[in-house]
Amino acid sequence: MITQFYEAEYKNFGKCVCLENGVIKLMATVDFGPRIIYFAANGMPNIMFEDINRDYYEMNKGYGTWYNYGGHRLWSSPESLPETYYPDNSRVSYSFENNILTLEPRPTASEKQFGISIEMGEENRVNIKNTITNISKSPKRYAPWSVTSLTGGGIEFVPLNRKHTGLLPNRTVSLWSYSELKDERFTMTDSYAVIRQDPNAANSFKIGFNITDGYVVYAVENQKFKKMFPGYENIIYPDFMCNFETYTNDTFLGCELLGEQRVYQPGEAAELCETWEITETDSSPEDTVEECISELGSDTDKDPSKYSALKRST
Repeated sequence: MITQFYEAEYKNFGKCVCLENGVIKLMATVDFGPRIIYFAANGMPNIMFEDINRDYYEMNKGYGTWYNYGGHRLWSSPESLPETYYPDNSRVSYSFENNILTLEPRPTASEKQFGISIEMGEENRVNIKNTITNISKSPKRYAPWSVTSLTGGGIEFVPLNRKHTGLLPNRTVSLWSYSELKDERFTMTDSYAVIRQDPNAANSFKIGFNITDGYVVYAVENQKFKKMFPGYENIIYPDFMCNFETYTNDTFLGCELLGEQRVYQPGEAAELCETWEITETDSSPEDTVEECISELGSDTDKDPSKYSALKRST
C-alpha cells in the first residue's frame, strides 16, 4: 500500500508529521519531543493519550520543565532525576526516506542520542524502532524504555508465561510501592492479567511482568490495539527482570517496553523494536478482552469467576 507523508498542525501540539495509508493514520510531534501523538484506524478516534492541558510535568532543577505531552515516547531506564526527566521541548529533526520516518531530538545532557524510526508495514501495522546511542567518550549502563500512553476508558490484556518449568519459576511480577494488589482495576489469573483504566480511580497503579508471548492488547473506542515485541530473551532486564510494565491512573494507561540493560560503549546504540496493529471492531472492550482470553489456548485457566470483574457495572 502507498504511504502518504505530510506535515500538519494538530491541536496545541504544534507542527506534526503524518503517515497514513487509507487504513490507519499516525502523527508525530516535531516542535518538541518527539511523541507519537496520534494513532488510529482511519475515521476512528485517536487511541493515544493527549495531555492537552499539560497536567503531567516534572520540574527538573537546572534543566527546566519536562512535560508528558502524551502519546509514545522513549526513555532510558532506570528511572532517575535528572536524567529521565530531561526536558525534550526543542524542535525535532526528521526525514522521510524509503518509506521510513526518522525522528531525532537534540542530544541529552547525559550524552545520549535518542531516536525513533517508523515504517508502515502491512495494512494495519506500523513497525517502530526506538534507539538510544551512547555519544559520550565513556561506557554507560542503561536500558531502552519505550512508553506508550493510551487514552482512557479501555481495558488491557496481558498474557502471562504459561510454560511448565517444573521446579523452576516461570513468572516474574514486579510491584511499585504505590501499587495495591487489591486494586479493583487489576485482575490476574494463572494465565493472564487484565488492567482496566478507570477515570474514577484516583490512585496510581503499576506492575511489571516477564512477557513471553510477545504481545499485549488494549481495547478502547471500538478499536483493538495490539502491541507486539520480541519475546523474553536471555538478557538482563531492569526492574527485577521485567520486559513489560503497565501503569494507570485516572486519566490514561501506559504500555511500557524494556530492552537489555547493560554497558553500552561509546558510539553503541541500544535498540528496542515493536510493531503496532490496530483494528476497528464492533465488540465492546470487555468482549474484545474475553476474545483474547479464549484465544490463549487449551492451557488457559478459563474459570469465569477469575475475570468476572470485567463485567462489573460502571
